[in-house]
Parts: sequence; C-alpha cells; structure tokens
Amino acid sequence: MTDLVVKDSNGNRLADGDSVTVIKDLKVKGTSVTLKRGTMVKNIRLTDDPDLIEANAEKVKGLVLRTEFLKKA
Repeated sequence: MTDLVVKDSNGNRLADGDSVTVIKDLKVKGTSVTLKRGTMVKNIRLTDDPDLIEANAEKVKGLVLRTEFLKKA
C-alpha cells in the first residue's frame, strides 16, 4: 500500500493536526454559514481521499473541505 500524499492549493504537504487557511469564501451546505476567505482552520484530519480533509471551524463541526480551497498556515 502506498502512503497517501495530501497537498494544499500551493502544493505543500498536509498532515494530521496542521492548520490551514481558506483561500476563497465557501458556503457550507446545510447551514447559513459562509467560511470567509482567510479563516483559520486548526487541527485538520486527513481522510482516505487525497482531495478532502475533515475539520471543525467556527460554529460548524465535522466539516469536509476540499484541499484546492486551502493553504497551509
């Protein structure tokens, strides 16, 4: 089995527990919350998919975010 490599929008490697910054305003489906550009998301968790991470941000728990909208903080 090969190791999963997860990269942010700039090509930096991400690991469990890293902090990332949102690079684009993102509407959160199922809520009225919008994650604004520049929002810091701490303590991310990697998933089995290299394009997705799990995180908790502001008042939203259990978010799944695409790595193309994130940069390593």
